[in-house]
Amino acid sequence: MSDATTINGRPLKPSTLMMGHGFDPVLSEGSLKPPIFLTSTFAFPSAADGKRHFEGITGKRPGGADGLVYSRFNAPNQEILEDRLSIWDGAEDALSFSSGMTAICVLLLTYASQGDVIVHSGPLYAATEGFVAKWMSRWGVSYVDFPAGATREQIDAVLDRAKAQAAENGGKVAMVYLESPGNPTNALVDVEAVRAAVDAAGLDCPIAIDNTFLGPLWQRPLEHGADIVCYSLTKYVGGHSDLVAGSIAGAKKWMDPVRMLRNTMGGICDPNTAWMLCRSLETVELRMQRAGDNAAKVCEFLSKHPKVEGLGYLGMIKDARQQDIYDRHCLGAGSTFSLLLRGGEAECFRFLDALKIAKLAVSLGGTETLASHPASMTHLSVPDERKAALGIGDNLIRISIGIEDPDDLIADFEQALEAV
Repeated sequence: MSDATTINGRPLKPSTLMMGHGFDPVLSEGSLKPPIFLTSTFAFPSAADGKRHFEGITGKRPGGADGLVYSRFNAPNQEILEDRLSIWDGAEDALSFSSGMTAICVLLLTYASQGDVIVHSGPLYAATEGFVAKWMSRWGVSYVDFPAGATREQIDAVLDRAKAQAAENGGKVAMVYLESPGNPTNALVDVEAVRAAVDAAGLDCPIAIDNTFLGPLWQRPLEHGADIVCYSLTKYVGGHSDLVAGSIAGAKKWMDPVRMLRNTMGGICDPNTAWMLCRSLETVELRMQRAGDNAAKVCEFLSKHPKVEGLGYLGMIKDARQQDIYDRHCLGAGSTFSLLLRGGEAECFRFLDALKIAKLAVSLGGTETLASHPASMTHLSVPDERKAALGIGDNLIRISIGIEDPDDLIADFEQALEAV
């Protein structure tokens, strides 16, 4: 059985390829779906094969192992998953991890050394920002940041400052790390402007972007100049709030060094989780479309409510700069947004406690609607002055719309707002 990616010269769409790409039933007793391969190690056909595989694993020969070796390095379920993840973003290669933060941490550790500088956008997911600021600094890595929505001129200035800082520390600019939309404000970064600025500055470093809020359906950053795309697969890709995993994807030249460190540290996702993610990839387009349609209807209601001060929803952008970025970079508004209530923490807590359908929980991108209070929950560790600068106030609620009936969700939000 061939693993066709085209028919009559026409490329097949990702939603079609998710049903079988990377797996041949003939190799698994005709099983329609890949079995879960619960094994820690794999038998080599010959000693020469074993030597060749380890030459790839250890980097003595480029390209990685030619076959299966040991499940800390590779395994069938993970390889099928990585093949399918590559398709969505049009990437040459992908790597899976035990969580989104494992993916991000291993990525940053791969490319940053003592004296180096990381340039990043803001806001970032709090754990990402904390890892850069609190942990990478222990190993002599510093950072400079710029706000999402920064213009080309502002990005140029930040890169000049980063180059000077790196030269003073005896290092280099190791990476430009972006998150767009930013968590939890939905602020967008101009990836094309970042690409142009990095090239103009003569930097030989990757541009990585956390695409969790919109990917893989509504934004394809590699097409706009990013080198590496990062995901918390826990969110939309997994989509059922029943697993934790992460991934990165990009050209092999960027993936191979990360693969080497992952081989050493571990952190590859387990076979059961990889199998569940392959299941979820079959419906990711349907789930995200339904949730996106629901979010548009819910936000239309919320935008007119007198107790709502504003919405950070990409379908209702009021800033011209942000709208320009959206028009060039995004294919949809997504289903996660920030709700700004009139009031503060007390009003937000009353709203959250009154919800009946939506669940009061962190995370996002699941089939169910979730709501949380970032300032006191996911971003509690961020210093108050930093939260204020990033627009993460006490009156901000983050909402991730699920696939329930939209009229029921509107009724739930309406009655919860009555409690404010």
